[in-house]
Amino acid sequence: MATQMKSDDIGRANGDLVELIGVKDRVSPEEWEVRVNLAACYRLVFHYGWHHLNLNHISARVPGRDDQILINPYGPMFNEITASNLVKIDLDGNVLDDTPYGINAAGYTIHSAIHAARHDVDCVLHTHTEPGLAVSSLKCGLLPINQDAVRFYNRIGYHDYEGVSLELGERERLVASIGDHRALILRNHGLLTAGRSIAEAFALMYHLEKACVAQIMANARSADDPHIIMPSPELCEHSAQQAWSINNNSEDVRWPALVRWMDRESPGFRN
Repeated sequence: MATQMKSDDIGRANGDLVELIGVKDRVSPEEWEVRVNLAACYRLVFHYGWHHLNLNHISARVPGRDDQILINPYGPMFNEITASNLVKIDLDGNVLDDTPYGINAAGYTIHSAIHAARHDVDCVLHTHTEPGLAVSSLKCGLLPINQDAVRFYNRIGYHDYEGVSLELGERERLVASIGDHRALILRNHGLLTAGRSIAEAFALMYHLEKACVAQIMANARSADDPHIIMPSPELCEHSAQQAWSINNNSEDVRWPALVRWMDRESPGFRN
């Protein structure tokens, strides 16, 4: 039977920043590479201001394991995330690392749901930005009124608000809501992207965030608004197909430059 999660069910939050020694020597080179890239992603999210104190989460699948993921420790801010202090858990919520940290219970509910159901997904990124919150509260949802938004035309799911995601029974409904899409708007809650790589999840969130900002700036709250230029359904579909064709490899090309940028702007994540 699905139960309500409590913070103690997945470890205790630790507000102190603890230096963890020897993690690189205890994991495979492949896992360490994922840890470095995931830590860089946290630093990027912090840099762009998409963080919500330490209440959001980004997860990545452990290479070669369908049942294990890496997620942020509950306590440190996103600009304090390192490759070593990321927490490894299984999809039952068991902490597998020798770590003083626990994880956010709502993060476990959301991320375990997507990773368990979508084996094509290696990274899940969830935010509570102001533009995302605003669009998530609109009945119209995301409108295809700009190039960033059009890429999600008929390619984004919606999930009705159920309160803080502590009920494990919500996982099945989250999976149904995202379907086979790579993006999800959690109504009255925020945004989520699910990428085949960390690079793709970040890039999708970048475009989704831009689309939400532009929609709010245009004060677009209805597809019937006569002041809004709405491309035809045929043009929206054509443009979305173009975007996803480009999307097949461009994220991996841009990602190394983003990581180098974080090496300059927010060093230390590789530790």
